[in-house]
Amino acid sequence: MRVIGLDLGSKRIGVALSNSDITVATPYEVIKRADNIEKDHIAILKIALEWEVNKIIVGLPISLDGTLGASAKSVINEIEKLKRLTDIPIQTHDERFTTVTAEQMLLQQNVKRDKRKSVIDKVAAAIILQGWIDSFNTSKDLRPGPVT
Repeated sequence: MRVIGLDLGSKRIGVALSNSDITVATPYEVIKRADNIEKDHIAILKIALEWEVNKIIVGLPISLDGTLGASAKSVINEIEKLKRLTDIPIQTHDERFTTVTAEQMLLQQNVKRDKRKSVIDKVAAAIILQGWIDSFNTSKDLRPGPVT
């Protein structure tokens, strides 16, 4: 099983992939937004097909007070459109502070400004996906196991 993570921005879409064990998220690609949202979704689904993805995780920009603002509603709307093109299950994951965290990580690694701009979206997608992976694996650990 493999999972794809998305950071849906207005100009770019950050893409990250999990390993097959669903333990590690890796930044994969940045898709520059096309003039048409369907083209963006086809690009996402090509990656999903190529990597045999079983689930799509999309970062949801929840406001600091926990409400869904305009950005979150836009993401939810886009998810609904993406769902019309695929049977792959799609879930959201809170993406608060992911871009800030990605920026800080890249600064700590002394990545130059020009390079940071080109990779920040896929790093943010990896942070979103890793957050989902960590919560997914924690919830698996909390499930009751077989009685021996």
